[in-house]
Amino acid sequence: MKTMPNKTDRNDARALAQIMRTGWFRQVHVKSRQCRLWRSLLVARRTVLNEMRSIENVVRAILREAGLKLGTPGRAAFADRVHKLAGDDTLVMPLVEPLLSVLAAMLTALARLTKQVMDLVKKETVCRRLMSVPGVGPITALAFRATIDRPDRFRRSRDVGAHLGLTPARYQSGETGIQISRCGDELARTALYEAAHTLPVRSQKWSSLRAWGMKVARARGMARARVAVARKLAVILHRMWSDSAEFRWGQGPR
Repeated sequence: MKTMPNKTDRNDARALAQIMRTGWFRQVHVKSRQCRLWRSLLVARRTVLNEMRSIENVVRAILREAGLKLGTPGRAAFADRVHKLAGDDTLVMPLVEPLLSVLAAMLTALARLTKQVMDLVKKETVCRRLMSVPGVGPITALAFRATIDRPDRFRRSRDVGAHLGLTPARYQSGETGIQISRCGDELARTALYEAAHTLPVRSQKWSSLRAWGMKVARARGMARARVAVARKLAVILHRMWSDSAEFRWGQGPR
């Protein structure tokens, strides 16, 4: 279909009909409606979070033009910090106030969406089991649960990493350098990568997974270690789900 000189609806329909006649297609798993709703919830929450970050950056840029450096306040303290810095500036505040009002409404919406995620995870047995893995929180557990849908879709647990685009690949063009294939579901891949990022930082308890990740980081750098740990997390989560098993911390160093 890519080699057609003329792409029209009629030509596309003929090509699809030919594909069906010859059997040149693969069966595609259609996720359950429940998983699609969970995914929609996660996408809605991420969209609000991304838009909030964009508006915060605009506010920072406006203050920077006035010679004011905002620093790194928490999301809840962002508006108070802006008022403290630029509250007396009659030129800057009229520009910033509407943005702060939008941020306040979005902060409320984000809290509501986050609460929905927490309530779902509390009721979902699989998610609670997956959250026993260090670094895996409610967002990561629900994203993985909604993406995989059925663990028996995969004959081997290590196939999950490839399905989510966490397989090694190399693409370089100018200043762009991509280390993974980025195929598959972007939502679950991002959640696993963030979990791999927080694992060596926030997890205080020793685990063989954390020790393995730090070993890879010393040998090949932290960036590659995050991808490797994210891929290993996908394998571990799938195996725990398939076997209804708990996370094995492993024997600590002696």
